[in-house]
Amino acid sequence: MSLLIKNGRIITANDDYVADILVQGEQIAAIGNDLSAEPDTEVIDATGKYVFPGFIDPHVHIYLPFMGTYAKDDYESASKAALVGGTTTLIEMCCPSRAESPIEAFELWRSKAEGLSAVDFTFHMGVTKFDDAAEKELRELVSRGVASFKIFLAYQGAFGIDDEELFNTLKLAKELGVIVTAHCENATAVSQLQAELIAAGKTGPEFHEPSRPESIETSGVNHLMTFAELTGAHVYVVHTSCDGAVRAAERARYRGVNAWIETVIPYLVLDKTYAEKPDFEGAKYVMSPPIRDIRNQPILWDALRNRLISTVGTDHAPFDFGDQKTMGKDDFTKIPNGIPSVEDRINLLYTHGVVAGKIDLNTFVDAGSTQAAKLFGLYPRKGAIQIGSDADLVIFDPEYSGKISAETQQMNVDYSAFEGWEIKGRPSVVTVRGEVQARDGEFVGTLGRGQFLAREPNHF
Repeated sequence: MSLLIKNGRIITANDDYVADILVQGEQIAAIGNDLSAEPDTEVIDATGKYVFPGFIDPHVHIYLPFMGTYAKDDYESASKAALVGGTTTLIEMCCPSRAESPIEAFELWRSKAEGLSAVDFTFHMGVTKFDDAAEKELRELVSRGVASFKIFLAYQGAFGIDDEELFNTLKLAKELGVIVTAHCENATAVSQLQAELIAAGKTGPEFHEPSRPESIETSGVNHLMTFAELTGAHVYVVHTSCDGAVRAAERARYRGVNAWIETVIPYLVLDKTYAEKPDFEGAKYVMSPPIRDIRNQPILWDALRNRLISTVGTDHAPFDFGDQKTMGKDDFTKIPNGIPSVEDRINLLYTHGVVAGKIDLNTFVDAGSTQAAKLFGLYPRKGAIQIGSDADLVIFDPEYSGKISAETQQMNVDYSAFEGWEIKGRPSVVTVRGEVQARDGEFVGTLGRGQFLAREPNHF
């Protein structure tokens, strides 16, 4: 299998130049001008187009039992959606309950992807309980290629851990060289506010944000940073939504804490008024932490442009509006959380970031691909255009104009949070390890081609 991409403008996290790329087998074999190849090589003319490394979504939920139901995507629909949107690697949150064995949960989550996914995949292993048995299994999972943990400072009684468990999880992570991704809130404060609002008859989706205000998220980040400082662990704050949370992580970095920040695409383009839409339409926009006051958006974009925010993910968690979000019709605390966006992340980031002049192309690639690869033990196999790197490539047409619609999306969900939104530019060809998997918004590849990516701890 050979592929020659001619005359593309190659954009990486640091470079910008025009050249050809020769792919042989699954890897990049040569980069240069006027490259030639064997007669049976597929040739793609990328004149006038960008060539990016395949994008990596560091935060998705595909198999997800949550609030008595299940997320709607499987790896067939989710990987197709990812591909047409330019994403070639998914890092899924494996989230067992406190009663589940970590190894059994990992094997269950992995079984949902193997043989079905069209993109490469790996997992952050959820630590929802820490005792001697869990520690033994976590050590085993790291030896099997899981190089990152996930913890929740929220969802008491379900996924959440207490402070003793937090301390011991971070100590183990430090010992093993594993980075810990963290959902930062405060479960007790959230539950108290939720109870007060419901008792006052404030039951609609517009009260989701007041039940989880910015101060609670900021407090959660501060709490994590204190424990990271005490243990020396490397931590990564997921789905950071507001100024206070960014500043809390930045202050910790200033005093030497090893911390990185992720935001997700909904926070960059949506604000809390969407969750205030009448007739329960706001339920489509309920996620946690909530989408915030619009004053946070320029702050997040500035932090992204300055590379204080390292990555842009999605927290993709698709639940149908018609028969799942409505579980919370009379009680916002029962609305399944999540905004489906794995298909739209890169197009929205390009349209509202690059085209709007908020970030440059190199930062776009860094935040959408390279930093995730570096932080989670995939670089330079992923997130790079180098000889020897996997040939995960996105040929991107900056001249394309179109609209987002649920009618045309690959995601298996009955609405789009961005219905009718215009996009400028989109992937025209997407490859996974040298095989063309998507063209012009259509999946044309092979289901099951995706592989589990075993990773070594970074040890930083």
